[in-house]
Amino acid sequence: MSTTQTAQTTDAFKPGLEGVIAAETRLSSVDGQKGELIIAGFPLEELAAHATFEETAYLLWYDHLPTAAELERFRAELAGYRALPAATLTLLEQVAQVRRPAMDALRIAAGAMDLDARDLDDHGLARLALARIPTIVAAYWRLLHGQAPVEPDPELGHAANYLYMLEGARPTPAKVRGLETYLNTVSDHGLNASTFAARVIIATQSDLVSALVGAIGALKGPLHGGAPGPALDMVFEIGDVSRAESYLREKLERGERLMGFGHRVYKVRDPRAEVLARAAEVMYRDGGDMALYNLAREVEKIAVALLAEYKPGRNLQTNVEFYTALLLHGLGLDTDLFTPTFAVGRTAGWIGHCFEQRATGRLIRPDSRYIGERNRRWVPLEQR
Repeated sequence: MSTTQTAQTTDAFKPGLEGVIAAETRLSSVDGQKGELIIAGFPLEELAAHATFEETAYLLWYDHLPTAAELERFRAELAGYRALPAATLTLLEQVAQVRRPAMDALRIAAGAMDLDARDLDDHGLARLALARIPTIVAAYWRLLHGQAPVEPDPELGHAANYLYMLEGARPTPAKVRGLETYLNTVSDHGLNASTFAARVIIATQSDLVSALVGAIGALKGPLHGGAPGPALDMVFEIGDVSRAESYLREKLERGERLMGFGHRVYKVRDPRAEVLARAAEVMYRDGGDMALYNLAREVEKIAVALLAEYKPGRNLQTNVEFYTALLLHGLGLDTDLFTPTFAVGRTAGWIGHCFEQRATGRLIRPDSRYIGERNRRWVPLEQR
């Protein structure tokens, strides 16, 4: 290859770094053509429905499922870190007074979640962060609605504690399993924007908490965090399956997007949608509104068929947002809690990527191409 060819190849501009491989990871593999998501070697379908969230986090961080003794110790360590420092709670109270959105509160308080930490290494900070992010979200939600925060219960696991701290009552096993499955499903998903942000920050040899705050800031953006709520709003607006086709046709003919369908990466059905659909069905059968679940399944079928008719060749299928909304609604969560709850699950993956990036010792520092003017000359202020 000539020098000119080499320069052209090296200087190729990739907007948004699309297609650029910037990291090697063992944490997850996303194949959009096959509709496949592998989490630390396990097909998503194999892991999500069986593992507790603590097992998934341990797997992501240490590359093996924990033994019974390791899991017991890991759970005990998380339980010991869940309570927030008094100053962090005071900060949340002040944020609630000005009624900021939950993701703002999470971003603000996450930076103060380690105020009482002393001499913790990355692994200690990882446990602290994983334990406290759900506590921040739950405490803030209650404060925002004029209720006192609920202290975490050391006898409950990660998912159960989150629901308990939100509601003040122990959740049913079916709800806990539903949330476990959801948190496992969203625990990691390739080098997405928030994960990349975390890796960039930790690569500077900054601290783990700073990397997580950066990741939360990236997730807060609507182009990344998404909006699962509108997918369910659409189902509520339809109300009855007899109205589904006409409602969806009208939206498509107006050029509107059907929320919960189509994905930038997945060109077939999002594997996370399938896992969450099964989890939602189990949970709704245990005591939820099966009429709503059945309506959602029918709306999905009609929407996919109409998308094939109106947008042939694009193969727009159900994505994770559709069944995320249905499952989290069934858990009793308000739509404003959907993205913070996503963060509760993704924290495990963010931390795993920070561990990987830290081990490389490599600064992430891409180049840029200058497109501005040249050869300008200074003009004194009085002559401008």
